[in-house]
Amino acid sequence: MSEISGLYALWYREFKIFTREVSRVASSFIQPLMWLVIFGTGLGSALGENFLGTGTTYTTYIFPGIVVMTVLFGSLFFGLYIIMDKRVDFLKEVLVAPLSRTTIFLGKVLGGSTDGVIQIAILLTLGAIFFGIHFTLFSLIVSLIIILLLIISVVSLGLIFGALMTSQEGFGLVITFVIFPLFFLSGALFPVKNLPAWLYAFVAINPVSYAVDALRSIMLGVTSSFGLPLDFAVLAGFAFVTVMIGTWAFKHMKF
Repeated sequence: MSEISGLYALWYREFKIFTREVSRVASSFIQPLMWLVIFGTGLGSALGENFLGTGTTYTTYIFPGIVVMTVLFGSLFFGLYIIMDKRVDFLKEVLVAPLSRTTIFLGKVLGGSTDGVIQIAILLTLGAIFFGIHFTLFSLIVSLIIILLLIISVVSLGLIFGALMTSQEGFGLVITFVIFPLFFLSGALFPVKNLPAWLYAFVAINPVSYAVDALRSIMLGVTSSFGLPLDFAVLAGFAFVTVMIGTWAFKHMKF
């Protein structure tokens, strides 16, 4: 088996698993819709039609943040499948194949990233139809690039935890501990300008903040808090670092 054939086989397996799990596909966009409709509308009713002078409602303002939330919750938990594969010995069968562990890791990343892109494509379509998000071809392409960089990073991060852990319960606890600070300290639900210095520092060191900032700027035309060049640089660096660490974690994975 060539490395390319093995990469394709691993990607295809993850893709088929995703498409067969109807509940997973449905929940991938039902949960963010609940945030937008219930939280966004409920809080937005008290904030008016022009949230902080941005020219958008609060529901529209948090839409990029909810896109990022969907990536976090969907892609970070992808690492759980590594632990499940360990328990049914599927991963041992893959590891005895004439494939490098780098290829195995990248196949998993591609599979998880494809699942994430499908989820986000559904959400972006709903955003354009129901939540006043107006895309041009340019803004759509740039938004997808930003989202893809974030998905690769988060999938890789989930796989790192999955490679290093053996317990599903332990994985769930660790991911919950990681996911909420990443989300709530990203500016997904509030502007980051005028924050207290101590809180802004936590937002600034959170790589997810730069995805929210870039998407909000591209989708809504809101002035970027960090600057788009810095947003892209941080996201590209985050993806590179997580892929490198993930490759190392797979090479040293124990059962």
